[in-house]
Amino acid sequence: MSASAATDQPVEVTPRERLRVLWASFIGTAIEWYDFFLYGSATALVFAPQFFPSTDPLSSTLAAFGAFTIGFVARPLGGVVMGSLGDRMGRKSMLMLSMMLMGGSTVAMGLLPNYQTIGVAAPIILVALRLIQGIGVGGEWGGAVLMAVEYSPRSRRALYGAIPGMGIPAGIILANLVVFWVSAAVAPEAFAAWAWRIPFLASGVLVIVGFYIRLRVGETPSFKRLEKSAEVLKNPLGMLFRKYTVPMLFGGLISIVPPIVGHVLTVFMLTFMTQAMGMPQAQMLIVIIFGSVVQFAAMPLVAVFADKVGHKRSYMLGMALTAVWIFPMFALITSGSFGLIMLAYAVSFIIHPLMSSPQGAVLAGIFPPQVRYSGASISYQIASVIAGFSPLIAAALVGASSNVWPLATYMVISTVVCLIGAVFMKVGTHAHE
Repeated sequence: MSASAATDQPVEVTPRERLRVLWASFIGTAIEWYDFFLYGSATALVFAPQFFPSTDPLSSTLAAFGAFTIGFVARPLGGVVMGSLGDRMGRKSMLMLSMMLMGGSTVAMGLLPNYQTIGVAAPIILVALRLIQGIGVGGEWGGAVLMAVEYSPRSRRALYGAIPGMGIPAGIILANLVVFWVSAAVAPEAFAAWAWRIPFLASGVLVIVGFYIRLRVGETPSFKRLEKSAEVLKNPLGMLFRKYTVPMLFGGLISIVPPIVGHVLTVFMLTFMTQAMGMPQAQMLIVIIFGSVVQFAAMPLVAVFADKVGHKRSYMLGMALTAVWIFPMFALITSGSFGLIMLAYAVSFIIHPLMSSPQGAVLAGIFPPQVRYSGASISYQIASVIAGFSPLIAAALVGASSNVWPLATYMVISTVVCLIGAVFMKVGTHAHE
């Protein structure tokens, strides 16, 4: 039986089931990205001095961001392994596994002694845990987005795909709020000594909640149709690389810009603004939380826009505006004015959803259901590896030049290259399967 015949077999979906899936996708993704970005906040505030001590603050920061990047390097491995298993065993089982990997590694970080206590074993174990985090989140995004998109009505692909995507700013908001609350509740010495561990240990409670919610969700209609018609592949990776390598690479290329912008603004700038610009830590955390709230609110609105005008058009508009906005954005941020910095983050995270909202629908639509989990995950994680180096690259560029303009140039060039790729990319080939 052909793939098209498989996808023609009806699978009834009720509005209640759709709502449950959206809720589970959003909550689970928010919890996992809480874990992932909590490490980013701790990199700037704790891990550099406590796990990578050095007489040179720049060297310590670079080492800490290097460990941060390890998580992104590991994400393609998670995308390949869990994507392949998800195409063979279903989306739901991999989402449960990814949550266990993320939650377990985050709690372990909260229990890990620092360099002063156990020496070089501390950074080694921390990097290993970060590797596990990367594998877990590498399988999370593709599964969560596919759960939503494969349950969606045809006219609302971007909107449904944006709901789990909203878990990313929600996770950032939650991570920074918890860090902000804990750091405000105790003295700086106490935060550095022990209180920083509280947000990591709290992940254990969140994971239990998310695990329960996801247990109540059924498999997607697309995968059920494949099972009914015996179209589930034994080797989905083989088919993916034989027939869909080019779409997969294009999908990775266009996915680079959103995380580069996000990581620079939410991870690197926390270090730069507090250490180089002398901005109070609490103020910078407020800025990042504010920007994430703007992004969270904008994503569903932009997704509706993308469903109307076309997913590719929305994506290309976001890239074009990003390229134009980068230099003014940094000019506002480096002005030192709290109000102008807030404005820079607000505009940035209104532009960002033009890309991030339709991203799930775009990547899901370029692969058939038999290889969709693998293809979408690997495309997304190709971008994550490249974008994951952005805080490290940012630290090196700004550290070498003592200003942000080389970083701005790097971001503009990256955006233009990805925009050119988007022009030539075909989207929507398998959007309705």
